[in-house]
Amino acid sequence: MKDRDERREPHPGFFLVLEGPDGGGKTTQAARIAEELRARGLEIVTCRDPGGTALGDWLRSILMERETVPLSMRAEMLLFMASRAQMVEEIIRPALDSGHVVVCDRFLLSTIVYQGLAGGLDPKEIAAVGRAATGGLVPDLTIVLDVPAETARARVGPARDRIEDRAADYYERVRAGYHDAAMRRRGLDKLYGTSISMVDASLDPESVFLLIRREVNLALALDPRS
Repeated sequence: MKDRDERREPHPGFFLVLEGPDGGGKTTQAARIAEELRARGLEIVTCRDPGGTALGDWLRSILMERETVPLSMRAEMLLFMASRAQMVEEIIRPALDSGHVVVCDRFLLSTIVYQGLAGGLDPKEIAAVGRAATGGLVPDLTIVLDVPAETARARVGPARDRIEDRAADYYERVRAGYHDAAMRRRGLDKLYGTSISMVDASLDPESVFLLIRREVNLALALDPRS
């Protein structure tokens, strides 16, 4: 890992986030890269956003379950931020301060894309709320698992929660938003000031994992493996 003085973030650990539309395989690949890094002797902490804490899991049920109260897009955004704030305070910051690698399934970019670029809220406002919620914490590396919306829908099957109930054009905007973020368009280089790599998640899972591993090895300055 890089020396602390060479890093932009004020912690000695490393914060890795996997992002992208549902159906891209984030959860599976996050678990696999965590296992790989753990086998190489690194201390790993895993988490998912929203969730990961008692408060976060409760908020996740409100956000995802169809039977909960109706939510405006702005209220939805703020609940995601509340869950994230608790997870940063309770799990992520302590792990990073201890020099661990944190592997997280989603983080702030999801809210900028889902509730902002796809949902109609101002991404600048979301980024400002995100900075307050996280204390300014940003990932050291974000890997976006890119998959066409129709492929993602086919993998996921019937919608499983309230957000997945949204129309197909919403998920087209989600994918376009992730592309904008990865390509640093629409001012997202300033709103989400961290390294973003995009991986073709329409490939078979093993090929996707090898691409993720290559990006992580480069970021952590680990010995490359084919």
